Amino acid sequence: MNRHLALELARVTEAAALESGRWIGKGDKNAADDAATTAMRNALGKMDIYGTVVIGEGEMDEAPMLYIGEKMGNSKHQAVDIAVDPLEGTTLCAKGINGAITTIALAPSGGFLNAPDMYMDKIIVGPDGRGIIDIDAPAAENLRRLAQRKNCNIEDLTVVLLDRPRHADIVTDIRKAGACIHLISDGDVAPAVATGIADSGVDMVLGIGGAPEGVLAAAAAKCTGGDMQARLVFTTDEERERAPQMGINDPDRIYTLEDMAAGNVFFAATGVTSGPLLRGIRYFSGGARTHTVVMRSKSRTVRFLDAYHYFDHKPAN
Repeated sequence: MNRHLALELARVTEAAALESGRWIGKGDKNAADDAATTAMRNALGKMDIYGTVVIGEGEMDEAPMLYIGEKMGNSKHQAVDIAVDPLEGTTLCAKGINGAITTIALAPSGGFLNAPDMYMDKIIVGPDGRGIIDIDAPAAENLRRLAQRKNCNIEDLTVVLLDRPRHADIVTDIRKAGACIHLISDGDVAPAVATGIADSGVDMVLGIGGAPEGVLAAAAAKCTGGDMQARLVFTTDEERERAPQMGINDPDRIYTLEDMAAGNVFFAATGVTSGPLLRGIRYFSGGARTHTVVMRSKSRTVRFLDAYHYFDHKPAN
């Protein structure tokens, strides 16, 4: 895939952030998500790709835009898989809480796992942790291995988890091991990206979150040279019975990074509300300022783009 797609993806996530940012703190997460989705779809439609949405807003009968299977782009060449979360952290945006981002990833056709809309258990680390993690091992053991690889103490490591009752035992294990913990209310893609940035302050992401978000996290980890393992989590008998229809023949399979994001992968995310990795959008008279990260797995290049947008010259949509 053409390396110039990286900059085009930045324009896509910037457009979604510029629109959803108007809803920060206004208490309407659906309106914020709709604004991001519409802007992202419009921007994707102008790209020179022949894309298929494999991670999107839901099935065709559930989502009017960016639904799974929707074709995007204005070219019949350069076939790609598209994974999107137009606004990751809708509640964060609606409440004006840190950590909301707009995000997208591209891979060659067939490169992304077609993850069903269900839960996924995940462990994600940066480049220093590549090849040493084990999703079946206790958190303390994975932390010990990572500390040894980083040549530091476990006490120097920080783990991010969603603040959910289901993670109580993992939290206890991490605390006994001595690592720092950062519990978040929503949005585990942003910290997954941060594991691959040396000075982000995030060393590992653990726990159960959304499976579609897991594919986006895998795309980011692929671009930074990190590592990830995951397993689908079935919460109902109906989910387990439907698994074969969704192409899941082994419900207990451990997915590796390459299983979830293969080939030359591109990833971009723009901050909506500020977080440890990206600054939130800032509006001023006649325009706005955005902060975006863009990555490509082939070159392992990570770029941060600080952009000013002047609406009289370049409308947000």
